[in-house]
Amino acid sequence: MSAPRRVTTLAVVGLTVLAAGCSSKKSSTTSTSSTSTTPAATAAATSAAGGASTAAAASGDVPAAIKAAGGATLLTTPAPAGVEAQYGPICKGSDLGIGKIDLKADTIGWAQSEKEANPFRIASTKSQVDEGKKRGIHLLTTNAQSNVQQENSDIKGMIDKGAKAIIFSPINSTGLGDAIDYAKSKHVAMIPVDRNITGVEGCKSVGPQLGSNFVEQGKRAADAMIKATGGTAKLAILLGATGVNVTDDRTAGFLAELTAKNATGIEVIFKQTADFTREKGQTVTETLLQSHPEVNAIYAENDEMGLGALIALKDKGKNGIAKTHIVSIDGTKGAVQAIVDGNFDAVIESNPAFGPAAEDALNAYVNGDGAPAVSIATDNQYDKSNAQAGIDSGAAY
Repeated sequence: MSAPRRVTTLAVVGLTVLAAGCSSKKSSTTSTSSTSTTPAATAAATSAAGGASTAAAASGDVPAAIKAAGGATLLTTPAPAGVEAQYGPICKGSDLGIGKIDLKADTIGWAQSEKEANPFRIASTKSQVDEGKKRGIHLLTTNAQSNVQQENSDIKGMIDKGAKAIIFSPINSTGLGDAIDYAKSKHVAMIPVDRNITGVEGCKSVGPQLGSNFVEQGKRAADAMIKATGGTAKLAILLGATGVNVTDDRTAGFLAELTAKNATGIEVIFKQTADFTREKGQTVTETLLQSHPEVNAIYAENDEMGLGALIALKDKGKNGIAKTHIVSIDGTKGAVQAIVDGNFDAVIESNPAFGPAAEDALNAYVNGDGAPAVSIATDNQYDKSNAQAGIDSGAAY
């Protein structure tokens, strides 16, 4: 998430990686655009009309978490490759009393939110660690194992060990106030990646936030489901974790797109949280198949839940898109392979490789001209036409 205004260094260097796979390698897959208007398109239209920064909050494409982070103002300077949209205001560490950081000498912390059994989390941490090694950064790492109290303690502990900045993936969008307040009191830079922090005013508690447009991901998943089912299905939704903007946005985007496309033939008959895990995706789907055996389509809000659902479907002989359609979000190798194998219809990418972008954002925030409050990555999409290429190229992580 970053932008130029002459916030150029961050925008151009930092965020081109967000369109890549789980390394800094650029994805060779084809991006499938949603038919809905994107924030980037809104920005282009505004620029063409001669407008300056415009309030994009009126657009349904701006997720609530972006607005809450102070990012409702859409920056109209051209976004670099790999960036869908950038939102103001411009955050400067000095406004919070944060001094300059020597990235070659000072300690930086990386706080992972969930156990690294999920390919997204593995790739996410790998990106941070690899980039730290590349730049010669002394990087402390922690993993909260999906416990919000632990993540608060992890962040505060790294600060007590001398970390001058914390790059972190929030376990949820509202539960890290203790750690954020502590960092602010110690003048430590805080850079959230992947999930947004809500309930804080942009730039006044945390630095620039980097992530995907989860509402748009939900919309693209709905479009893929409409295409796969021909607009008629008995649908179940496997929801992600509660209290997380990712879950709220992916659900809202999906349901809004069904309404916008008048897909009344797709009947949502089941919704249940499966906590973004394969195990719960399987158990929830087992329960689903007992109570609603008529279900013939599943929208899984991440790949792991979708792959868990696939196990349950195989046990009942209901796997394969001729029997049960599946659309999921993330872009992991297992889910993309499931497209090749004929078990998934589509996978919407959510890129985890924030290491280079986060370090560039941090550098601009504390040592440069500042960075936008929110930057949104461009995510690719897989279906039968490009799934094998995504696996062969390594873009699917």
